[in-house]
Amino acid sequence: MTETVTTKAHGSDTRRHTVTGDVHLVLRRGNEVLFGRRQNTGFEDGAWHLPSGHLEADESVVAALIREAEEEIGISIKHEDVEFAHIMHNSSSGGRMAFFFTVISWRGEPQNREPEKCAELQWFSANEVPERMIDYCRAAMGHIANGHPFSTYGW
Repeated sequence: MTETVTTKAHGSDTRRHTVTGDVHLVLRRGNEVLFGRRQNTGFEDGAWHLPSGHLEADESVVAALIREAEEEIGISIKHEDVEFAHIMHNSSSGGRMAFFFTVISWRGEPQNREPEKCAELQWFSANEVPERMIDYCRAAMGHIANGHPFSTYGW
């Protein structure tokens, strides 16, 4: 079966766009934020990035964040301790929605539970984020610091 593509008068494609959802954990300890250094992923290896992951089918963004925190850094977060910080519509891979949430209260000590993808975890001052970061994450952290809840990136 061949899909017919029609365009509107302004030239846009009328097919529905599918968006990948990402969740990002801004885990705060006072004025510090936890980052992991990527390795063996094939994308931005060596760069620092927030604990993050993809939204799965039949999962809320908060449930995804809680699951990813457990899987990646071994901490338990209560739903009520998750605070919305920012959403970014990123042009990467044809369009992604990146949700950023701040958490200041959790159970457990963060530990690297994915050493095959993360070389190390390290706390950085929220005012002096790592030099080498994935660009959209650096942009989002700036928006969060300035209290801007929404941004677009790369469009």
